[in-house]
Amino acid sequence: MNSEEDIIEKYVLENILEFGNAKLSAVMGKLMSNHPELRGRAKKLKEIVFDMIEKLNAQPLDETKQLIQRKYPELLSEEKEEVKETKEIDFIRKIINEDMKTGKYNGRVHTRFPPEPNGYLHIGHAVSVNLNYGIAKEYNGKFNLRFDDTNPITEEEEYVKSIIEDVKWLGADWEDRLFFASDYFDRLYEYAVQLIKKGKAYVDDLSVEEIRKLRGTVTELGKESPYRNRSIEENLALFERMKNGEFVDGEKVLRAKIDMSHPNLLMRDPVIYRILHRTHHNTGDKWCIYPLYDWAHGLEDSIEGITHSICTLEFEVHRELYDWFLEQLEDEEGNPIFHPQQIEFARLNLSYTVMSKRKLLHLVSEGIVDGWDDPRMPTIAAFRRRGVTPEAIKKFTDGIGVSKRERIVDFSILEHYIREDLEERCPRVMSVIEPLKVIITNYPDDKEEKIEVNNHTRNKDMGKRVITFSKVIYIDNSDFKEKPPEDFYRLAPGRKVKLKYSYTIKCEKVVKDEKTGKIKELHCSYDPDSKTCSTKDDPEVKVSIHWISEKNAIPAEIRLYDRLFLKENPLDVEEGKDFTDYINPDSLKIVKGFVESFLAKAEVGSRYQFERLGYFIIDKDTTKDNLVFNRIITLKDTWSKKLENRK
Repeated sequence: MNSEEDIIEKYVLENILEFGNAKLSAVMGKLMSNHPELRGRAKKLKEIVFDMIEKLNAQPLDETKQLIQRKYPELLSEEKEEVKETKEIDFIRKIINEDMKTGKYNGRVHTRFPPEPNGYLHIGHAVSVNLNYGIAKEYNGKFNLRFDDTNPITEEEEYVKSIIEDVKWLGADWEDRLFFASDYFDRLYEYAVQLIKKGKAYVDDLSVEEIRKLRGTVTELGKESPYRNRSIEENLALFERMKNGEFVDGEKVLRAKIDMSHPNLLMRDPVIYRILHRTHHNTGDKWCIYPLYDWAHGLEDSIEGITHSICTLEFEVHRELYDWFLEQLEDEEGNPIFHPQQIEFARLNLSYTVMSKRKLLHLVSEGIVDGWDDPRMPTIAAFRRRGVTPEAIKKFTDGIGVSKRERIVDFSILEHYIREDLEERCPRVMSVIEPLKVIITNYPDDKEEKIEVNNHTRNKDMGKRVITFSKVIYIDNSDFKEKPPEDFYRLAPGRKVKLKYSYTIKCEKVVKDEKTGKIKELHCSYDPDSKTCSTKDDPEVKVSIHWISEKNAIPAEIRLYDRLFLKENPLDVEEGKDFTDYINPDSLKIVKGFVESFLAKAEVGSRYQFERLGYFIIDKDTTKDNLVFNRIITLKDTWSKKLENRK
């Protein structure tokens, strides 16, 4: 190996250590950045990098680490150092530790997850669930699940049920503390009355549009409403009439009386109650006025005794308003109400997907995906249906940690944790997803051989199973090329391959359909003495391939799911385009293949590794007559190669 190849090999191995599989774009980026003198040879070097990635990604991790230990031991020490760094405490826990030292909340830690029931939870919400519940567990505290159900227009019982299922599936336990903002509507109303009595809230007759115009801008001061100086008595009477249903939607609102010249626009007399004659999923028709989110959110935390109100960065600008509300109000004994501490962290942005509930709803309502649990969606329900485990998601959310800086996490990092999790838990089976018939001409017609194989390459506790070898087998169409390129080492006319766990076969004849010219079947011979041999024992045999016997095969519908978008950031929309223009047309491919016959009795939700193909789960669409598998993920990252081929 020359010095250039050594450099490339080191970068590829470094990438594998970091993400589980090396990516062409990452390795090339580092190579060109650190060695600008090589840019003139980028095209040629790209081919070398690609070949190196193909070779090393296919190698077992143990062998990879042995290679690193032998040639680049410094990478392993760097990895240990990196692991050490990731174990450092994050800024949220530092704040909590300081609070514990000072006794700020008498040693209490009480967190919550407060979703709005206006859509299904996505992977970004999983970060919040795992963070809040994890902190509560670490500090022997409490965790609440609370629905911020203040808007009856967008909220549905379907969403409430799905969120409860998702949070439970993620492993969070709220015990008996399942709450709704609507549980506190009476208390929130009383707090609003208290604000009016203090001269710090007023009923306004302006329309939403008029309020927006008078609010001003960052560079222009706001203007006071002509109704701002109504008397306390008049405001109390009008607010009660609002509650009693005497006005129509939008006719009046209740606003906090703060400061129309405040630099924070949210502090310019925000609306805290609006009239809305809508049935609520929890309170029915009891109320026709509903609190605005900014009014309700901090007060709900106060009512529940939440010590650390952990939320995403977009709420940082709201903190001043939440604090103002909390500072104005008193309990029944005249004491200030409980004041939680708000802490903000950066929300998760994941490449090749969208997280906006509005965008996700568009995908569902326009039929671009098949519902909220379509396995291509980033929702928790979709990940569950696709076969991803809550343990993999927990490792991912723990692995990426929390920060104050916005970032886009590459989808391949999530895939790394998914593969790592499935590698340990999934038994192996044989399957062909694009079957090509192979007749072994020199094998007896009536003969069958039973071959005992391990269900897992390393975990012997998973036991063994028996597979059948017979005259007619199927291989994957991708494992044969009639006119193979130079770097193709699998089956071709006159060429040998090893059938995994079985014999070596040689392609003697290609049989085609007379009308279409399409390959119909292959006629091969087998070597009876090759059963216990490996690819190293025959110089003509380069690789082994998977297969399935006709005697041991049942048909299955196999859904090959891939990333939903082709663009890393689908919301980075070019002029004249919509985010849906970046939908991946190959995000779902449905094929008819064969799997081992014992899988007919397997339960829905059972996961397996299809050898050499990827990880799969039995889908809920399975019926007695149609076995359906979803691909959870490929065995290694193939996305970079696909993008390169598209380019």
